[in-house]
Amino acid sequence: MRVGCVQTEPVFGNVKRNVDRASKMIRGASADLLVLPELFSTGYLFPNRRSLASIAEPVPNGNTCRRMIELARECNSVVVFGIAESDSGRIFNSAVCVTADGHVGTYRKLHLFGPEKGHFDPGDQPPDVWNIGICKLGMMVCFDWAFPEVCRILALKGAQVVCHPSNFITQFPQSVMRARSVENGVFTITTNRTGRETNQTSSLEFTGRSQITDVRGNVLSLADGTTEAVITCEIDPSRADDKMLTEVNDLISDRRPEFYKDIISG
Repeated sequence: MRVGCVQTEPVFGNVKRNVDRASKMIRGASADLLVLPELFSTGYLFPNRRSLASIAEPVPNGNTCRRMIELARECNSVVVFGIAESDSGRIFNSAVCVTADGHVGTYRKLHLFGPEKGHFDPGDQPPDVWNIGICKLGMMVCFDWAFPEVCRILALKGAQVVCHPSNFITQFPQSVMRARSVENGVFTITTNRTGRETNQTSSLEFTGRSQITDVRGNVLSLADGTTEAVITCEIDPSRADDKMLTEVNDLISDRRPEFYKDIISG
C-alpha cells in the first residue's frame, strides 16, 4: 500500500482556508492512506479556552469531518487528521480516521503539552486499533511520542501502522519515533506542520520534517523543515506482524510484564 504525509502550514483560525489547502494537496497525491498534522484545520496557538471553544467542531458531524469524508470518497483514500473536537462542553485534541465509507474512529490525545493543558480536556479513552481493510491502524498525537506506553499499547492491540499527527516545535521527536518503530515492530507515519504562529503573549515555530518510518526504524521518506509538502512511499503492512528482532527474540513474547508493575503503580 502507498502511505503519505501531508505537511501543511495552517493559518491560525482560518478553518476554511486550511481545509481547502489541505484538500488541494490531498487531491494532488496518490496514496491509500494520508496523514495530516495535529490541529490542521485551526492552527495551534490558542490564547484561551474561549477562543478554542469558538472554533472546535463535533466529530463526525462537524463540517471539517464531513469534508474529509467527502475527500476520502473522492480520492478513494483513508485520511487521518488532527482536529479540535467538541463534545458536550468538553474539547479534545483529537486524531480522526475517515474512509470513503465514513468515520472510522477517533483518538483523543492523552498527554497534553504546554499551553494545551489550559485549553483542552485530556483524552478520556485508551488508544485503540481499527482494521481498515488495507491495514490495522492506530493513532497517537504529537506529545504522545514521549510516552512509550501509547505506541506499545497499539502494538499489543495489533496495529501495523501508527498514524501520528503532530505540531513539533523541536527536532528530536522524529528521532524518538524511529525508536518507537523499532521497539514495537510497527510502521509510523509522523506528520508535522511548518510555519510560525504568534499571539499577544507567545510565538512558536514548527519544525516540519514529517517522516515515514519502517518496522526497523529506517526513514523511508522525509520532508524538509520549512515548506508544505506531500511525501509518499510504499509499505507492506504485513511486515509488522513479524515481531522477531533476532532468531530468538520476539518483541512481544519476550516482554516480562510481571516486573513492570512500577510503571502503573501511580
